[in-house]
Amino acid sequence: MSCCSLGTTLLLVATSLLINADFSRGQLHYSETTTTTGIESVITCDELNNVQRLSCDNGVISVQEALYGRADSEICSEGKPPEQLTDTKCSQQGTLEVLQKRCDGKRVCEINTNVVRTSDPCDGIYKYLETKYTCLPAIYSVVCEHSSANLHCYGQQIILVYGADYGRRDPTTCSYQRPASQVQNVDCSNPTSKVAESCNGKSSCTIRASNSVFGDPCFGTYKYLEVAYTCQYPAQTI
Repeated sequence: MSCCSLGTTLLLVATSLLINADFSRGQLHYSETTTTTGIESVITCDELNNVQRLSCDNGVISVQEALYGRADSEICSEGKPPEQLTDTKCSQQGTLEVLQKRCDGKRVCEINTNVVRTSDPCDGIYKYLETKYTCLPAIYSVVCEHSSANLHCYGQQIILVYGADYGRRDPTTCSYQRPASQVQNVDCSNPTSKVAESCNGKSSCTIRASNSVFGDPCFGTYKYLEVAYTCQYPAQTI
């Protein structure tokens, strides 16, 4: 199983509908989250500085599908002229990979639509970002820079890393007695496969949170390592 792409997942059974909107369906700041049979779907209209938020109350994120473009004439449509809604087969290549790299293995992931707006897949069409994801049960570990993460599984089980990130995404984690200048850069996220490469398939593993291991994604910022993993029994061969 790939450390960074979680195409095959456990689906959690749930049926609910949550709507979080500044206004009504179709408005500029419209955002909708739905949950059906374990699949969460979030839609965010493509406006400057609009942020899409994915989150798991239990477990970690595994992005299944992502669309930047337009596949529906009604979503994010209010106030838009008809000619901006006509192309419903508009999608930008690579959006899924971007969302998976940034969000897989995290409890919370916030994506500015600017991140996926790298090109225009359909000129003149008003677009939106739609992401579908599941929440995987996982062990979640955070260690501050210069400390070591200790991953461990009991019995005959082995480690499978869902995702890891070295950097800083908020001002409070690993901030004790640190000057403000070292914790203010929260746009310092560096997904890494090094933890999976070192730990997958082992019953226990220790890896140090340091620039010498992961590089320095933001000079002068005090960083931390986030790791999400699970313990599983080795695949049986016949």
